[in-house]
Amino acid sequence: MDGFVIVLLLVVAALLFLQLFARNGAREAPVAPSFYRRRQALFTPAERSFAAVLDKVLDARYRVYGKVRVVELIEPLPCKDRRIWQKAFNRISTSHFDFVICNSSDLAPVCVVELDDSGYQQSKKLQHDEVLTRICLQVKLPLVRVPAKRDYKQADVAVILEALRDIAGHAAAEPATPKAPMRAVRNAESV
Repeated sequence: MDGFVIVLLLVVAALLFLQLFARNGAREAPVAPSFYRRRQALFTPAERSFAAVLDKVLDARYRVYGKVRVVELIEPLPCKDRRIWQKAFNRISTSHFDFVICNSSDLAPVCVVELDDSGYQQSKKLQHDEVLTRICLQVKLPLVRVPAKRDYKQADVAVILEALRDIAGHAAAEPATPKAPMRAVRNAESV
């Protein structure tokens, strides 16, 4: 009789273990083909158009990266209270910049570009963008906002990015040279 009780207890324990294991496994989304699909392009048509014009406007002193997470460039200041730090981190952790223009020599960010599409006027997005603008001002990272449109003209983008010449001039003490047209170097390496 004692052997029967022990076997019964082992069977019940095994069933409980299997049920607990199955429940924990159900919390994670199964990796099945029906849950994911590949996107057709990295950029939207507006972003693609802007990137093509950036390629023409910027020169080899700059590299352009697309869809860079904000936390790759900005981080909260250290704080004794981990909850405050985490809240500040969470505020920016799911955001990305449409484009980051970096010095090609050291990949230091020179400025970031945001294309403001039709959703920009939505209240929640507008609030988030205002927070991002304040954060960029605080960390002295120039943020250029450009209205999203289907086509961009090289001359228009050149005017928008004219400030890069002044920023780059302060960042690196280069001998005075005539202002050459800027041309981007698009890099397919990791972003």
